[in-house]
Amino acid sequence: MTLVNKPTQHTILTGAEGPAAEVINPGGLAPVCLVCEHASAFIPASLDQLGVAPDHRQSHAAWDLGGRDLAVALSHALDAPLVASRVSRLVYDCNRPPSAPGAIPTKSEVIDVPGNASLTDAQRAARVTDVYDPFRTLLRDTLDGFTTPPAIVTIHTFTPLWFGEPRKVELGLLHDTDDRLAQAMLAHAPGDLDARLNAPYSVTDGVTHTLREHAIPRGLQNVMIEVRNDLVADPAGVTRFANVLRTMLRSALAEKVPS
Repeated sequence: MTLVNKPTQHTILTGAEGPAAEVINPGGLAPVCLVCEHASAFIPASLDQLGVAPDHRQSHAAWDLGGRDLAVALSHALDAPLVASRVSRLVYDCNRPPSAPGAIPTKSEVIDVPGNASLTDAQRAARVTDVYDPFRTLLRDTLDGFTTPPAIVTIHTFTPLWFGEPRKVELGLLHDTDDRLAQAMLAHAPGDLDARLNAPYSVTDGVTHTLREHAIPRGLQNVMIEVRNDLVADPAGVTRFANVLRTMLRSALAEKVPS
């Protein structure tokens, strides 16, 4: 069963295109709320593909390749609810506040996004209203529905090659001001996995908005997980990492890290 929110306006998304965000496994019983902000490469028809070439619309610029599959597999493995975006981050990056320049990117790595250039204030506001606000509200409401305070775990993937430079790290555990869960998970990482704290990104890259917005004000344990996307490019890789992350999370949360 999948619950979805109802968008309040249709200036970007039509009713037929569906809501901007969804909850998968809403009845999950684990004390964990999973989040996947970059789960979809979908660009609404009203935006005319943002002027982006077809191959780029399916690249890591548009979404986290393998991220949704991994998040769904982990949702089932843990029996935890998952809040996922249904719209490409090229339209609006739900892991950025409206004030951030990267929330509606005009360029992603070497890929230009012509449809995001020279937007009016009204056009930018429509992206916030139709994409970010429904996602933010759905995540807030999902958190409010837990009977005990959950840990917030956001699921991301990253490209093995960034501006031509290879990345050796395989699993990143990122945190903002609260490092409890990231540190505890790192301590339980398999020895054959290149797992690092705050890699390939960190708080200085502006990637912890969801944690700042939803976890830290509530005092919830939290972590942002980054998996190199070539490692979850097929079902076997997705299953492997879902099992690895399930074990790491369960072990870390069982330690009952003090606040």
